[in-house]
Amino acid sequence: MSSPERDLGAEALELAGILESFLGRGEIDVLPPEAVQALLAVASKFFTAHREEGVAYDAVGPNSLTPTDVMVTASALLKATNLQVFELGMWQNYTGR
Repeated sequence: MSSPERDLGAEALELAGILESFLGRGEIDVLPPEAVQALLAVASKFFTAHREEGVAYDAVGPNSLTPTDVMVTASALLKATNLQVFELGMWQNYTGR
């Protein structure tokens, strides 16, 4: 639980901006792979938790990812969880998501 004086949402947005500026300068070494994995995992878990509670929003803001970003990440997530594209399609049809 966070303390009342902390605004974790604002802190997360500030961190995202800082990291985006490093990325824009090509300084990808500021985040080791383990940190990227942890951030991607926890962001995915928060997104899923929101959706399961009925809080619907797009996964990312407009123009925040390129199609290549999406394809590389989606492919890696499927591989990491031992899922096939076919299974994703079946799940989408079954759940309507």
